[in-house]
Amino acid sequence: MQAQSRHAKYSLGQVVRHRSRPFRGVIFDVDPEFANTEEWYESIPEDSRPDRDQPFYHLFAETEATYYVAYVSEQNLELDVSGEPLDHPEVGDMFSAFQDGRYFLAGPVN
Repeated sequence: MQAQSRHAKYSLGQVVRHRSRPFRGVIFDVDPEFANTEEWYESIPEDSRPDRDQPFYHLFAETEATYYVAYVSEQNLELDVSGEPLDHPEVGDMFSAFQDGRYFLAGPVN
């Protein structure tokens, strides 16, 4: 049996929003399938628990009230079309310019 290759729909630097929760974020890492703890996975209510066999994204996330790092399944994300940058304080550590609704990775520091 041949392994199915997983292709992430979104890429580093893209700004996305959660389909049902009030936050958006910028992608800074992608796992081709679930790679968090079992405890984290089991903490999600069973009726809304995502399939493990899909890409999961690490986001610098923000709401109107706070900033944090989120781990979200692909099925729960959609592209953010607002064109607005994020205010998350960690974005500048990894990304440089924001243009046309996405961030670009910062170059190496000499």
